[in-house]
Amino acid sequence: MEIEATDYHTAGEPFRIVAEGVLDIAGATVPERREHAMRSEHVDRVRRMLCHEPRGHADMYGGFLVPPDDDGADFGVLFWHKDGYSTACGHGTMALGVWAVESGRVPARAEGDVEVTIDVPSGRVVASVRCRAGAVQGVAFRNVPAFVVARGVAAAGVEVDVAYGGAIYAFAPAERWGLRVVPGDLADLIAVGRKVKQELGETGVSRHPNDDRLSGIYGTVLYEELGPLHQRTVTIFADGEVDRSPTGSATSARTALLAADGLLTEGDTWRADSIVETTFHARPIGHAAGGLLTEVEGTAFRTGEHRFFLDPRDPLGAGFVVR
Repeated sequence: MEIEATDYHTAGEPFRIVAEGVLDIAGATVPERREHAMRSEHVDRVRRMLCHEPRGHADMYGGFLVPPDDDGADFGVLFWHKDGYSTACGHGTMALGVWAVESGRVPARAEGDVEVTIDVPSGRVVASVRCRAGAVQGVAFRNVPAFVVARGVAAAGVEVDVAYGGAIYAFAPAERWGLRVVPGDLADLIAVGRKVKQELGETGVSRHPNDDRLSGIYGTVLYEELGPLHQRTVTIFADGEVDRSPTGSATSARTALLAADGLLTEGDTWRADSIVETTFHARPIGHAAGGLLTEVEGTAFRTGEHRFFLDPRDPLGAGFVVR
């Protein structure tokens, strides 16, 4: 097996892009293709090969490009990580927007903004890529509607809030467990994040109100206040994976919580820093029938072009994970 991929990072979080045509993933829509990928041993073997060691690592992230749902989008994508396929990925959406412009997939002027429309499992999102003097200077994505699911839910000995931003997340200040959002506390942050997810996994707050394919607590977001509308956050997602960025979809969900608290109104911007000191800026930009419309802004940079091989003689096969 031989697979070509392009790697980007968004605020420190990796994203490995596999173009269309590499895999034949059946389905009429991106959600249907995700369901097929989850059932297909061949597709999942490719995911494991690209994500697991020795070609990846426990916190690797990426996506398979697929056709869009219709002519209204430039392309579709199936997001994946070491444990499977996610419903949303804000940092991946931003990376794909920059990739589409830098690769020439979507034409862009030397000066100005260009929109890249992408169908993802949770819906249709838009990456707005800012170009200056012929180079990409930044990227923002407009997400599916975000909304508050529940407040004050008991989990891991404290109360957490739950919100949706393309995936469902639980939120709580790290200090409720005597922790800070710093690398030195990472092992304990992972343990807490896993425990919150486990305890909420079979409860009503983990169910999406309209589409059960979007159900499930995807991650736990632990945060600390750094100043007015300025927080440091870390997302523990899937099975103990750590997002190096502030997490695009979680930042969108957090924006819905802050707006519901009256701390943000349309056009106000707040700052989310990550555990590795990278930054997203986010803001409410309007309302839709499904909730709050948000925009999350950051940067994404290409880190490599790869040709991965799987030798049939290799006893490690598609790879392994230590954690």
